[in-house]
Amino acid sequence: MAYTHSITVPHAWDDAVARTREALADQGFGVLTEIDVRATFTQKLGQDAGDQIGDYIILGACNPQLAQRGMTAEPQLGALLPCNVVVRRAPDASETTVETIDPQTMVQLAGTPAIRQVADDADSRLTAVLKALSQQR
Repeated sequence: MAYTHSITVPHAWDDAVARTREALADQGFGVLTEIDVRATFTQKLGQDAGDQIGDYIILGACNPQLAQRGMTAEPQLGALLPCNVVVRRAPDASETTVETIDPQTMVQLAGTPAIRQVADDADSRLTAVLKALSQQR
């Protein structure tokens, strides 16, 4: 089962991260959390583990209107939020991959019509984020 949408872009690491943040903001998402996986692996598991994963961050993105609609319809939905967006670059790679959660995963777990509507809206917005990144060559 595919649970992400993904795109690979020719942008340098810092540029890809900045463009991802901008594209998310354009679609009404704020970044609530940021996990630097490389730094965490390096600190907890050693330099080799950090080097092996490469550049890798997880952005916890949230669109407040969508979150409010979803959590009002189904309070347990908060356990699935925020929407994770991954920006990663393998060691020695020349391209950066950006992945978003496929919001339809929420529908498979919740299955209510209200959650389906929220997931459809989130899906179109996250897909627009990736499309915007693909057009910024």
